[in-house]
Amino acid sequence: MTSNDFVIRGARVFDGEHVHDNLHVRVIGTTIADVGPSIEVPDDVEIIDASGKTLMPGIIDSHAHAKPPAIEAAIVFGVTTEMDMGSVPSWMHEVREQARTRNDVADVRSSSFGATVLGGHPSMLIGSYFEEQFPVVSGIDDVESFVEDRISEGADYIKILIDNGTAMGHPSPTLTPDVVKALVDQAHRHQKMAVAHVTAVEGAHQAIDAGVDGLVHLFMDQPPTPEIVRAIKDSGVFVVPTLVTLGSLAGEHTGETLAADPRAEGLLPAEWRENLQACWHLGGPSRLDYSIEAARQLHAAGVPLLMGTDAASIGVVGTAHGISVHAEMKLLVRAGLTPVEALHSATALPARIYGLTDRGRIGPALQADLLLIDGDPTVDIDDTLSIDSVWRRGEKLNRDRYRTTISA
Repeated sequence: MTSNDFVIRGARVFDGEHVHDNLHVRVIGTTIADVGPSIEVPDDVEIIDASGKTLMPGIIDSHAHAKPPAIEAAIVFGVTTEMDMGSVPSWMHEVREQARTRNDVADVRSSSFGATVLGGHPSMLIGSYFEEQFPVVSGIDDVESFVEDRISEGADYIKILIDNGTAMGHPSPTLTPDVVKALVDQAHRHQKMAVAHVTAVEGAHQAIDAGVDGLVHLFMDQPPTPEIVRAIKDSGVFVVPTLVTLGSLAGEHTGETLAADPRAEGLLPAEWRENLQACWHLGGPSRLDYSIEAARQLHAAGVPLLMGTDAASIGVVGTAHGISVHAEMKLLVRAGLTPVEALHSATALPARIYGLTDRGRIGPALQADLLLIDGDPTVDIDDTLSIDSVWRRGEKLNRDRYRTTISA
C-alpha cells in the first residue's frame, strides 16, 4: 500500500461537469486511480464513508493575488489552485516553490506584474500592498521588453490593466488603445493568453477590440447594453466577474456575513477577518447590480463565466483568500447560474480555459485535488462552505492544525 491509498465510498460526485449518485473514488499516491459504482478494493486500503456527502474537484480561483501566505489560507477553504493576476517575482518564486514542495498549500499560476502606466491602477497600492514602484509601459517602445521580461519571470499569461478610474469616481491615467493592442499581439506572439482588467464598459470595448482572451473583471459603471453583450459574445472571450470585489468597491458589503459564519470559526487570521468585513465606497457611478445584470445577460448569451474573487492579502477589502470563493459562487447563482453551473465555473471550466489538463475534474489518471462537502452544493450552493475534507495531490489537509496555528 502506498502512503496515499484510499477509497472515498458512496459519495454524491460532482465530477466538474455532471452529478453522479453513490460513486466510489480510489486514490493511489497523487492520482485518482478509479471511479465507479463498484471498485475492487484490497483489504488494507483505507475506506472513507462519504454517504450523504458530496465529492467535487478542488476549487480553482480564477482571479487572486497570491502574496504569501495566501496559498496556505486558500486551501483551508477548498481552493487547490489560484490563478494569480498580479504579483512581483520575489513573491511568486516563493509561492511557486511552496506549491511545488508542499501539499498543504494551493497550487498557483501567475501573470507576474500587470501592464499599466505610471500613476495608473494599481499605483494607489504602492507602499501598502506593493513595496515599491513596479515596471510600467510608457508607450509602444516599451511593449516588447515588458512582455519578454514577464515571460522570463515565469509568467503563465500577460495581464493588461485598462482602467481610467472613472467607474469609481477617481480618474487616472491608463494605457492607450494602440499600446493595449501591441501588448495583446506580443503576448500572442509568445503563445501566451492576454487578459484584461477593466471596470467600465469603455474599457471592455477597448479590450475586446484589441483581441484579448479574457476579461478578469466585469464592468460596473453602467447597466449592460445590447452592444457590449453582443461584442463580448462575438469575441469569444471568457469573463471572470469578481462580484465580491466589485460589490465592495461599489459600497455593497458581501463579506460581513461570511466572516461571522460558524463554519469559518478559527480559520481566519484576525487581520484577514477584518479585511473581509471591510467595505469601500469609492464613489462614481458604479453599482454591483450593474455587474450582476451583466453577468446574467452574458451567461444567458453563452459567454463562459469563471469564478474568481480578486482576493489579495490585505489589499482588496471585502475579500479573504479561500473563503471568498464561497461568497462569489453564491453571487453567481444570484446572477442566474444554477448551483451546478456555479460549481462548473470553479472547477472544470477554468481548468479547460487555462489549459490545466490534470485537474478540475474527477476521473482516472487526474490529480487527486478533491473537496468533500457535508451537504449537497449541487442543490444549495451555500453548502460549499460545509467542508469535511480537502486533499491536494492525494494528501489530506490537516485543517485542525491550521486552526491551531491561527489561534496561536
